[in-house]
Amino acid sequence: MSVLDYSRYYSNLARSIKASEIRELLAIIKAKKNVISFAGGIPDPELFPRKELAEIARDVIEIYGDEALQYSETKGVREVRETLCKFLSTRKSIKCEPENAIITTGSQSALDLVARTLIDPGNVVITENPSYLAAIGAFKNAGARLIGVDIDDSGMKTSILEEKLRAMSPDERRRVKFIYTIPIAQNPSGVSLSAERKKHLLEIASQYDLLVVEDDPYSYLVFEEGVDKTVIKALDRENRVLYMSTISKILAPGLRIGWLIGPDDLIRRVELVKQYVDLHSPTLTQYITAEAMKRGVIDRVIGRAIPHYRAKRDLMLKTMSEYFPEYTWYSKPIGGLFIFTYVYKSNFDAGKLLPVAIEKYSVAYVPGGSFHVDGKGANSMRISFSYPTYEQIIEGVKRLAELIRES
Repeated sequence: MSVLDYSRYYSNLARSIKASEIRELLAIIKAKKNVISFAGGIPDPELFPRKELAEIARDVIEIYGDEALQYSETKGVREVRETLCKFLSTRKSIKCEPENAIITTGSQSALDLVARTLIDPGNVVITENPSYLAAIGAFKNAGARLIGVDIDDSGMKTSILEEKLRAMSPDERRRVKFIYTIPIAQNPSGVSLSAERKKHLLEIASQYDLLVVEDDPYSYLVFEEGVDKTVIKALDRENRVLYMSTISKILAPGLRIGWLIGPDDLIRRVELVKQYVDLHSPTLTQYITAEAMKRGVIDRVIGRAIPHYRAKRDLMLKTMSEYFPEYTWYSKPIGGLFIFTYVYKSNFDAGKLLPVAIEKYSVAYVPGGSFHVDGKGANSMRISFSYPTYEQIIEGVKRLAELIRES
């Protein structure tokens, strides 16, 4: 049988798109059972409320019957959006009405919808540098040019952001669509934007007439006292902030439920785009999520998750301090699931060394280059403490330290 050359049929996007390093890594690791994985930001299954979710799933089908198994509105079931707004008001001081909310199929779908709705080829998006690699991918796939702003222990350096905008020509400035930020327990670094910088960010957005896309999966998982956990959307007085989050890290990622909160007109445009993407997010898991919010299940998961992940973070940091060589730097995350590391050693390339790490040392991480928008970061890696056991954290860090020294 002859094999067709399918390449001539592919779109420009399909030709140019790159594989997600994390998704590809997880497939490799799954096939190799002995690998200690620090790769994906996978919640610890120990925290999944299996019994409560089983009861909720049964109740939802019995109580809501055909509605839970039927098509629903593209924006999401209205009752679910009402419950979400109450949850966000209590938890995040975000004031929203059901019309301001749209339920998405996880936060990755929200990122894709935002990109499709706001970005034309040649537009500019400003992000933290490093930033979440799947967001970077979604924006690039839509044709955006990304500009990165360095971070420190207080998050994005908003003074540098202001300098970059001021230095742009008027034409280039007009092409900037939004500032993308993960302000609390940032992925991949774990740092948080200070209260002063949150206010400054909104002032900059107002001055230059920009939107802010706030991605907030981790503010529920802050381990330290005294950290400002105010979301930017709660400070938004001009309706410039498009807020997104998900239950993936605080309930169960398999439910695939996230959300966007924003101005009526913008949410309406996202809704129109979503109609042609997936019609709507799964009705059954929408109802399950709403019931988990009403019954306090999510609150109880968060209550267990914070000390659980704090202990794992502390163990990983302690072990790194004992075994990592002096020419490494790593973040001290205030929350979230990750530690970001730079290796300041000549020619260290985390991407090229990953196959060696997996095959020789049976340990995996995510190379840090993909988190940077400026081609830098080859000497960096993101490691996650959420999924591995305490024993695996200790052993895996030792293996990484050996890889770094022998590389």
